[in-house]
Amino acid sequence: MSNSGYEARYYKKLNNNSTQCVLCPHFCIIAEGNSGFCRSRQNTNGILYAINYGECVSLAMDPIEKKPLYHFYPGSYVLSTASNSCNLACPFCQNSEISQYKAQTKFVSPEQMVETALSEKSIGIAYTYTEPLTWYEYLMDTVKIAYAKGLKNILVTNGMINLEPLQELIPYIDAANIDLKSMDESFYKTLLKGNLKTVLDTIKICKKLFHIEITNLLIPGHNDSEELISKLVDFVAEIGVDTPLHFSRYFPHYNFDVPPTPIATLEFAYKLAKKKLYYVYAGNVELPKTSNTYCPQCNKLLIRRHDFNSKMSGVVENKCSKCRRQIDIISY
Repeated sequence: MSNSGYEARYYKKLNNNSTQCVLCPHFCIIAEGNSGFCRSRQNTNGILYAINYGECVSLAMDPIEKKPLYHFYPGSYVLSTASNSCNLACPFCQNSEISQYKAQTKFVSPEQMVETALSEKSIGIAYTYTEPLTWYEYLMDTVKIAYAKGLKNILVTNGMINLEPLQELIPYIDAANIDLKSMDESFYKTLLKGNLKTVLDTIKICKKLFHIEITNLLIPGHNDSEELISKLVDFVAEIGVDTPLHFSRYFPHYNFDVPPTPIATLEFAYKLAKKKLYYVYAGNVELPKTSNTYCPQCNKLLIRRHDFNSKMSGVVENKCSKCRRQIDIISY
């Protein structure tokens, strides 16, 4: 470690002391003294440093349902942490104070993070709130220690990462909620400064290797048309009809003043998705029964949820208590 921080992974040295980061699809070319798009990787004397290594902007115990993860250890609590960084520029970001601006941080070593999770009786560590993949060096060090201690590693991510670093990380991850913000490439490119194909590839790869759930924030006039919702539902159905899909209500924040998502839009998306998917949920909104989990075979209520509290009322020995179908939920 130098005075600049930890040397970054996944970068190339170029001429004139420039560097190119190859962690995510931005492929930032970073001149001497500058930082990349995500603000977490800085070129000092031709070496790229992860200047956010161990710098935590938030640390809290959360219900697992808050991630949201509804099918991964329901009712449990998880130590949740974040860095002061993101590789998207969503103008409607709900956590812009810590993802888009420089914020106060505190150094927590990987060993300290794991010890905190153990002392708090957490099921594991959730890397969340901002973008954990731009915290890559710290993430890799921490997930390995947590994994060895029997803790669960959870990502809440936008999925913007290149294949090689993703493949190195995957063996240590137990679950993820991945934001799929739209099925419109121009929405990603113009509004978010992101890359839809990379996100779709990340989802496809992760689905095959560990538990994932998908969240879509519905923004009036931008990604809430019937065509785009249908396209998103079809994609989720293709990777697996058992994949939980969360539609979330948007509220004005950061640089967006579009009015909140109409309740009717959430209802429409929920009903449309339920025609093809086993598990669909509506978040950031009070819509009766849309937070509950029902058996896809007999419609028995399996889990009742309210305000991030879960009650497994229709599950016996990990099966539906009525029709005895194996439930698609990872639990104790």
